[in-house]
Amino acid sequence: MKNLVIKKIDSKKYNQYMQEQLKIALIQSGLVWENPEQNRINFSKEIDNIDDVVDIIVLPEMFATGFTMNASKVAETMNGKTVIWMHEQAVKTKAVITGSLVIKENSKYYNRLLFVEPSGYISTYDKRHTFTLVGEDKIYTAGSKKVIITYKGWKIRPLICYDLRFPVWTRNVADYDVLLYVANWPKPRISAWDTLLKARAIENMSYCIGVNRVGLDGMNSEYSGHSAVYDVLGNCITSFKPNKGHTETVTLEKSHIHAYRNKLKFLEDRDSFTIE
Repeated sequence: MKNLVIKKIDSKKYNQYMQEQLKIALIQSGLVWENPEQNRINFSKEIDNIDDVVDIIVLPEMFATGFTMNASKVAETMNGKTVIWMHEQAVKTKAVITGSLVIKENSKYYNRLLFVEPSGYISTYDKRHTFTLVGEDKIYTAGSKKVIITYKGWKIRPLICYDLRFPVWTRNVADYDVLLYVANWPKPRISAWDTLLKARAIENMSYCIGVNRVGLDGMNSEYSGHSAVYDVLGNCITSFKPNKGHTETVTLEKSHIHAYRNKLKFLEDRDSFTIE
């Protein structure tokens, strides 16, 4: 797969393709436990059923396996079958395919989000806040880098699940347009998911996207979905039903962001800080 390379973001290059609108497809789905092949088959069908022409297709966290701590069993490389599959789907749909999976690199395991473009370029984000409650921190190496992806003139900040609970890491100091969370967020704490997605949109004056899974995993944890997109005022602009697999498309508008940022100017009053 020599045509798959880690993307070096050149904002000047991509800003010339600026779009006023960005159309996103969110796939809320169940996952087959630790079975990448079957999950690829299932998501291929879901992607084939997307009727709209979209710019980005979003899959959940660890979409190939479920949220497993058996990293040594399921880990892939950046030239592995799932990465190749993501590129094939991106070429076929002419849309970005994004979601996280278990990646092994330099003898370490990462919960890594991949943002795979039809051209073959890939941007990556390694989950910073590993979920200590289930020992993710003992298996996976935490990321340390903030990532802003510029695509078709839109600045997108990718994040993963537990990152949602940490607003300082997310704070909009780079004037991004979209927060993008992929997750395996369990049903017992789904109220926090709903509340925090909305809060991140409001406090950062950006669109906030959250894609979560449904169903039971191999550890008998239950997931109820609640995938959603919130606008800069915290209004939900999607209509996902809980506990059901579903794909929904939504159109983001640059004019919406600019209008309210220029009118309200809340981001101009944000505090300065550093993260250690």
